Amino acid sequence: MTIDPTNPIVQLCAEGMNLEGEGKSTEAAETFMRAWDMATSHYEQFIAAHYVARHQHSVTAKLQWDLQALEAASKVGNEEITGAYPSLYLNIAKCYEDLGEYETARQNYETALSFNASLSEDGNGKMIKSGILAGLARIADEKKRQI
Repeated sequence: MTIDPTNPIVQLCAEGMNLEGEGKSTEAAETFMRAWDMATSHYEQFIAAHYVARHQHSVTAKLQWDLQALEAASKVGNEEITGAYPSLYLNIAKCYEDLGEYETARQNYETALSFNASLSEDGNGKMIKSGILAGLARIADEKKRQI
């Protein structure tokens, strides 16, 4: 996925990531929300919502923002955006898992895995794939416990 570093929403999200790195979580969350408020396209909404989700204080609120990011991404209409789907579905699946909705979590982990080909072979791509596989393993273990 190509990200335009001159886009003001991308710039705000980069600023928010720097604030996160400095341990300034509140300021980062405010910066991401400002990016959301300024977003004018589905692409910008997708990016901003993805980062806003990271700073929610409840799983339910995080899930709502992750679903908002997915909805916006699905409206972008650009094949290039498919590179974001594994991460989006991984985040959504983890929320459902944390909420105890294991079947919905499994479905979302499997959807994330179905976009495996769009993952890069770098550290980030490997981390996402590892997270998807770990989630599927946890769900399988949970299913065994319930039997």
